[in-house]
Amino acid sequence: MERLYHYLDSFVRHLASERGSSPHTIEAYNHDILVFIKYCEEIACSEPQRRHVEGFIAYLRDKGMSTRSVVRNISALRGLFNYLLLDGKIAASPLEDVDTPKFRAPIPRVLTEEEMGELIRLPDGEKLAVRDRTIIELMYATGLRVSEVIRLKKGDVNLDGGFVIAMGKRSKERVVPLGSYSRDAIKAYLASEKPPGQYLFPNRKGGVITRQAIWKIIRKYGLKLHRGHVSPHTIRHTFATHLLEGGADLRTVQVLLGHEDISTTQIYTHVDSKRLKEIHKKHHPRG
Repeated sequence: MERLYHYLDSFVRHLASERGSSPHTIEAYNHDILVFIKYCEEIACSEPQRRHVEGFIAYLRDKGMSTRSVVRNISALRGLFNYLLLDGKIAASPLEDVDTPKFRAPIPRVLTEEEMGELIRLPDGEKLAVRDRTIIELMYATGLRVSEVIRLKKGDVNLDGGFVIAMGKRSKERVVPLGSYSRDAIKAYLASEKPPGQYLFPNRKGGVITRQAIWKIIRKYGLKLHRGHVSPHTIRHTFATHLLEGGADLRTVQVLLGHEDISTTQIYTHVDSKRLKEIHKKHHPRG
């Protein structure tokens, strides 16, 4: 069993140093693989085989784990054993020919153009209203992930050129255009707030603001919007959906979002189709 723990330590170092995975991703992989190792301990299995993996899936199901969570666990194990296979530490992966449960991602919630405009206008009269409004405006203009927003430095923003340089997953940079509204918002914010340090939206000490802080900001104004749970993901989904509705092609949206695989972006075609059906039903005489 010590070998499995050693393999996990080696894999975690690989994720951090060679793949440049985020701390959040590494923590999730580490947690899910530990669940599998502890399961192997319970059944006295030191060399996992296909039947052990299938038993593990059944074990997770019996615990009432959702299909989404089961798929996430299996994905973590595939990552581990594929790494061990490529590194020559094992001769075959116990996940070979193992069927992954089918999981269909839910259609993302999006805001209408009117709702998005209202959300941007909501920060008003409060101490950090200019900062909050700029964060929302920027996220809607660029579709940046919350992890990209918190790491955005002042030097990453080119107001004259009208773009920002975002540091995405695996430390991959991409250039994302800024519209006139977001440029004006950032200019006003920098002039009035004069944020300390190198980050565009720093914490009180000038360091990196937390992901949770951004989530709380968006959630606070989402509640005022009376639109239920609104998150940074909601704004990112809204950005992509409005681009497609405006005529942008899927490949362009893929690049702007920083998706490595276009299949990840294709979920927005489902959103667009759903909204088209709603419009058809509402306005067509035989809808």
